[in-house]
Amino acid sequence: MVAVARRLLERDGPDGVSMRRIAAELNLRAPSLYEHVADKRALENAMISQAFYEQGDATRSALDAAVAADGDRLGAIGQAFRTYALEHPHLYRLMTQRLDRAALDPGAELHAGQPLRDAVGGDLVEARVLWAFAHGLIMLELNDRFPPGTDPDELWEVGLAALRR
Repeated sequence: MVAVARRLLERDGPDGVSMRRIAAELNLRAPSLYEHVADKRALENAMISQAFYEQGDATRSALDAAVAADGDRLGAIGQAFRTYALEHPHLYRLMTQRLDRAALDPGAELHAGQPLRDAVGGDLVEARVLWAFAHGLIMLELNDRFPPGTDPDELWEVGLAALRR
């Protein structure tokens, strides 16, 4: 059910996800879904949890590669974070706009943030500032809010350089 819900979300956006459509994709009647999940919100929470694990894996891989190459750790994490969000815009919005921490899989959000915390030596405040920077730029990019002629790549580069200082 989660895989079908996610496929519908990624393909059709949030309005494309309904219990009726999920059931139809699974060749079930919609009431049958409620034997497995409480409601659509529970499916959203499952998708969000899954996404946090995926995002954490992507940023961990990027950090590990940067460390191995003695490269730019923050740049690598930022690029992985941005790439994940841009490849999954509806899911990213769901993760950040419909987050219900109490309903997440235990450890999912912690897993997603651990690579960034590791990159800054465990400094939670610094990690949150970097996350806020990344999230802000991502939302501006996803919502096409940059003025004409703005280069998002340049904003990332200049912004990360400023934060490193």
